[in-house]
Amino acid sequence: MNSLLPNREQAIQLLRETNCPPQVISHCIAVANYALELANRLQANDLSIDLSLVEAGALLHDIGRSKTHGVDHSIAGAAIAQNLNLPPNLVNIIKRHVGAGISSEEAQQLGWPKDNYIPQTLEEKIVCYADKRIDNDKGVVPIEVEISRLQTAGFGAAAERVRRLHIEITNLIGETHD
Repeated sequence: MNSLLPNREQAIQLLRETNCPPQVISHCIAVANYALELANRLQANDLSIDLSLVEAGALLHDIGRSKTHGVDHSIAGAAIAQNLNLPPNLVNIIKRHVGAGISSEEAQQLGWPKDNYIPQTLEEKIVCYADKRIDNDKGVVPIEVEISRLQTAGFGAAAERVRRLHIEITNLIGETHD
């Protein structure tokens, strides 16, 4: 790949070549479509966003699900992306998309390498947020559905991060939120 961002067709091909299940590929395409919609709305508000990075990141955010469906699919995906010589900003989207980010304490409890797993850039946040809003490949769901799911599963800190990310993104778009 030469450290260049893959386009849509190349990213989907990478998902196939790494043996991502078809339902994961469908989910990634749905996330990419919604992420691009969000990114375009943010650009309309004069925010600078790399649309190619958002698209590639959204398409490849779950590439690690070719190896595992646990929370560590982000770590597996980042390793795959590094092995493919994908750009570091794309690797970071893959690494940081889970749970609206994983705190350093949570990462340590999970036995993950010491690193930053919280979305930092607007592109990282857009992909992470889009992933939280897409229910598999069935379309956009209210953010309360994801927050409730996380709370019910005992992930209160992640639910709060998702709530804060929702507020940040909707404020930037200019929407009202609960």
